[in-house]
Amino acid sequence: MDKREQAVLVAVQLPGKSDVGPLLRELAALAETAGAEVVGELVQPKDRIDPGTYLGSGKLEELRDLVTETGADCVITDDELSPAQQKNLERFLECKVLDRTGVILDIFAAHAATSEGKLQVELAQLRYHLSRLSGQGTALSRLGGGIGTRGPGEKKLEQDRRAVRSRIGQLRRELEDVVTHRELNRKERIRKGIPVAAVVGYTNAGKSTLCNTLTDAGILAEDKLFATLDTTTRELLLPGKQKLLITDTVGFIRKLPTELIRAFRSTLEEAAYADYLIHVVDASDPEWETYRKTVYETLDLLGIREKPVLTVFNKMDRVEGETHFLDDRAEKLVRISAATGEGLDQFRDALSELLRGGKRKIEVLLPFDRMSLLSEIRTKGELLTEDYRAEGVYVEAFVPAEIFNRVQSDGDIKV
Repeated sequence: MDKREQAVLVAVQLPGKSDVGPLLRELAALAETAGAEVVGELVQPKDRIDPGTYLGSGKLEELRDLVTETGADCVITDDELSPAQQKNLERFLECKVLDRTGVILDIFAAHAATSEGKLQVELAQLRYHLSRLSGQGTALSRLGGGIGTRGPGEKKLEQDRRAVRSRIGQLRRELEDVVTHRELNRKERIRKGIPVAAVVGYTNAGKSTLCNTLTDAGILAEDKLFATLDTTTRELLLPGKQKLLITDTVGFIRKLPTELIRAFRSTLEEAAYADYLIHVVDASDPEWETYRKTVYETLDLLGIREKPVLTVFNKMDRVEGETHFLDDRAEKLVRISAATGEGLDQFRDALSELLRGGKRKIEVLLPFDRMSLLSEIRTKGELLTEDYRAEGVYVEAFVPAEIFNRVQSDGDIKV
């Protein structure tokens, strides 16, 4: 078995900013997910981040001693480094230096499974590395492998800036084709009139587990950050036989790299085109309130603000004692455990009520020659009663306004 990389984590505590402790714990989880073992941490309270070396001179000496003492292979900073900062730190510390963005990109490169996901990750990595190519000549490959070396690969990173830009252009064109295909799928879903709910949430909140439990989607679900990156859409049959398409989306995280948001925009926009949002929150995490806010900040960044939200406080089986959960942006709240099945019936009922919003109830007798309308009610509405009688089919259902108006104006249908 290959020896795991040894990493030292570094952060700057700026005045007036929240405690970096939770961010360092998250950075440690990212490093572990990327395959490293955290062997040390260092925090410097500072008025501002040093533009040349990130840390002050005294802390740099302390960091170098810590690297030597622990035998660390790399240093990971919680803040994104400029090319100059990264270069200066590597020269001074004589080891590999990565920032949070580099680690997240590496995790994405390792976990991307579909062709679209791989294209998006490669595009994000090349954009990230493009500014770091200047002045490095052909010595761009990192010797020894490990975190930060996966994805596009050494061959591409050894090309000059023009070649990298050419590759970026090619990736953009390929992704445009993917986006076109995705838009066609969206239009087909709209044509069929089946509502769509996007599952959003902080990474590792249990989104994929919930989708698997509800729809047998078979999505990879592990207790790791960013275990799944690729969107998966499955059909869910709700009480009242109403159909709903559930789309799993990539998880959010604090300080989500701008390059990833840009590259994964078409994937993240699944939430923008959805009719509803299912916001999954890890209720067992002490930082759940911060994570909840981060999700909404990211959605706001994508221009997604006016969607009806059902917030799901997941992993309740791990919650001890009484906890007061709130979400002022949600239409409804439910508490569940996707792993044990606790609360899933209440979740389905809440989802049905959310979908029912804006629908109107009909009680009609449909002639047998109007069975196409019955099929439309099944697809777009919530069918409560379907009773076959001699003169037709008696139907009770909640339906969208378009169907309600058609029923009311059709003289052949007995209301």
